[in-house]
Amino acid sequence: MAGSRRRIALLLAAVLVVGWLAVGAVATRYPGRLAEVATNDNAAFLPADAEATRAQRLAAGFAERETLPAFVVYARESGITDADRERAASDAARFATVPGVVAPLPPPIPSTDGRALQLIVPVDNAAGDRTREVVRELRQIAGRGSDPGQVVVVGGPAGLLGDLIEVFSSIDGPLLLVTLGVVLVILLVVYRSPVLWVIPLLAAGLSYALAALAVYFLASSDVITLNGQAQGILTVLVFGAGTDYALLLIARYREELCRHPETVEAMFAAWRGAAPAIFASGGTVIAGLLCLLLSSLSSNQALGPVAAVGIGATLVVMLTFLPALLLIGGRWAFWPRSPHVEHAASVGRLWKPVAHFIARHARLVWVVTTLVLIALGFGLTQLGDTRLSQSELFTNRTDSVMAQEVIDRHYPGGMGSPATIFTLAGAADRVAEAARSVPGVAEVRTVPVDDLNATGSGGPSGGATPGPSPGAPSPGSPGPPGTPAGPPKVVDGRVELQATLMAPADSREAEQTVRELRVAVHAVAGADAVVGGPTAIGLDTSDASTRDRNVIIPVVLGVIAVILALLLRALLAPILLIITVVLSFLATLGLCALIFRYAFGFPGVDASFPLFAFVFLVALGIDYNIFLMSRVREESVRRGTRSGVLRGLVVTGGVITSAGFVLAATFSALGVLPLVILIELGLAVALGVLLDTIVVRSLLVPALAYDIGPAVWWPSRLSRVPNRPGAG
Repeated sequence: MAGSRRRIALLLAAVLVVGWLAVGAVATRYPGRLAEVATNDNAAFLPADAEATRAQRLAAGFAERETLPAFVVYARESGITDADRERAASDAARFATVPGVVAPLPPPIPSTDGRALQLIVPVDNAAGDRTREVVRELRQIAGRGSDPGQVVVVGGPAGLLGDLIEVFSSIDGPLLLVTLGVVLVILLVVYRSPVLWVIPLLAAGLSYALAALAVYFLASSDVITLNGQAQGILTVLVFGAGTDYALLLIARYREELCRHPETVEAMFAAWRGAAPAIFASGGTVIAGLLCLLLSSLSSNQALGPVAAVGIGATLVVMLTFLPALLLIGGRWAFWPRSPHVEHAASVGRLWKPVAHFIARHARLVWVVTTLVLIALGFGLTQLGDTRLSQSELFTNRTDSVMAQEVIDRHYPGGMGSPATIFTLAGAADRVAEAARSVPGVAEVRTVPVDDLNATGSGGPSGGATPGPSPGAPSPGSPGPPGTPAGPPKVVDGRVELQATLMAPADSREAEQTVRELRVAVHAVAGADAVVGGPTAIGLDTSDASTRDRNVIIPVVLGVIAVILALLLRALLAPILLIITVVLSFLATLGLCALIFRYAFGFPGVDASFPLFAFVFLVALGIDYNIFLMSRVREESVRRGTRSGVLRGLVVTGGVITSAGFVLAATFSALGVLPLVILIELGLAVALGVLLDTIVVRSLLVPALAYDIGPAVWWPSRLSRVPNRPGAG
């Protein structure tokens, strides 16, 4: 009977493996095709009800075609020469012939110091991700300068978008290879087997292919939105979480192989023991990520479903394909350290000293670890209230960064990225007068009927993308100071004013000016004035990020608390676990603030960073507590709470620590992309996961649960079961 059952189980496993490999053969084409359905247009990153969004809608009526300006800057410290002017005119004629460039081009704008010329090249906003190719051709035409004294660079919103698309295009190459390499090395170290590492890596790869397949079709059907940021996070999240789940199931299978002589019985026992924790862990992450749908920023809304689909695909593969592979591999897959019944005493031997130490000093351990985490949390004072500007977005000096530096040196800070004001025509003069009275406004002009640059409103913004998002429609330049204006263009009874700011468009000073500008023009009776433009987009996006943090963080905590209460069938334990994870999150942010400022020299963080860091750290960090406490509860039923705590720590210690290192290493792989926001997010998740696995899960939680004893399961029946002696 046992032999027949074994043959049937192996046959079913083989059919399951073959079926999944067939699915994988189809799905493996789709990771490389995700860029086809990704969008990096930052119009999608704007709050739907923001004033800047209303301004964008009004701007569409003033534009025959919405454009995104590229700024070509010609600079010479000794002063612009006639040859420079001739070259700019010649280049302008060639730029106009580039597919995607909207001709005719406006004349170059000279700087007041006579050392620079700025040429506005309107790029058709419909080009989307093709903007990269347009910008490449513009840069090829412009070159770098014809002599050592001349600097020629191409930047502006179109240049920034081109540079971002260039970065995100490397996701399918370097990021994927680095992630695979990191996982491979860790698996080799953990298993020290020439065979076993293949199984979890194959399962993680199939998970990623399946996730890419699902995301591709959902994005192509406009069910979800995919952008470069979500694509990068999807890669590391699926490989990290998938490997974690694989490690947990494999560890439980190894443990059961030391108890059962038959591999089929061992696998059934391992699946029954590990599957609830894996499913609860994945469900917690999915629920936390889907809370991002409550965000007012559609970039955040996009990330939640994309990452949730990735985790869902990972759960399906890890609970079906992986067990089938392990069953077929049997004990041979663990060679040369194949587990047998006689090895049962060796399970968790490295963690027994830790368990005994906690048993002797439980209160001291949880008090000290809590104080350490609180001390790290004080580093939050170094995080500051600074955000990343365009020139601080990349870790390397891209052309768009260099162009912005040249513009900042030779032009008013807001030149080329004005604030736009839409008002009823009858109140235009009064609105213009109110705008001129605002400190920080350099010039206000009315857009005339024949203004070639009146093509939209927007520009670079500090959005919820990695740093300033670059894809909204933009007007280009307000024109040289003192340019004569013709009759104003009137659309639906409104006119457009452009206010050039003294400060750079992505600076705090410019944002404060826009706040004051809104107050001033809103006070004009009968004007119904609306203020937009690149600075307004960044301001509204930042305000929306603050609102999202205040709304989403409590919801995430509530959802996770409910899942933990259902899993552990208790109320006190989930509350304690939530507190420890939040404490770990604050400590991580404090530590990151110190590292960002004093080790890496980063000037600040993106407005979206705290929320993203919280969602990933809490959703992923609670995983390890789920792995631990679900096993502790299982053991507590048999042994009593305190013995169950120690036994749970012993048998899960090695696998959870290994899983933590895998997830930390995979998120660290985001460092291969030269974007400060992704490096900061990757580092924050990596450090937070290590804190969770080494300090919170290994010391704080078991010590706290041991010290509290059976009451930790209040109000369940288990809280009233007397503790039985034993050290696990």
